[in-house]
Amino acid sequence: MRRRDLIAVLALLAPFSAPGFAMAGDDKGKKKKSGGEDYLPIDAITGTTNKAGGRRGVLSVDCGLEIPDAKLRDYADKSMPRLRAAYVQTIQVYAAGMPSGSEPNIDFIAQALQRQTDLILKRPGAKLLLGAVVAN
Repeated sequence: MRRRDLIAVLALLAPFSAPGFAMAGDDKGKKKKSGGEDYLPIDAITGTTNKAGGRRGVLSVDCGLEIPDAKLRDYADKSMPRLRAAYVQTIQVYAAGMPSGSEPNIDFIAQALQRQTDLILKRPGAKLLLGAVVAN
């Protein structure tokens, strides 16, 4: 077989050998999201804190949204850039005002992020779930 013919055959077969390719009716190609169908994960949100001695620290918040309503979940998925921007701004403002050496107030963080969620989605129905809140 000539090299040109081999390259042509491989180019034709390449889309079928790609990882994640699934034939019609296969469920193996679908990747299950963590937390189930009602859960939308959000990447870790960080903010800069001031530590004793003038050093910098980081406040990291892991969270996600649980939304049972399919229409609201679709809207939230489409609004994820706005939600993430609001969360980042809220965490950065909170982290900048934290006194050095203090622990983060998780209840306040949860209320502030839930308020931002309800404002951006324009109605209640999405529940903010906090994972880990780490200040170091």
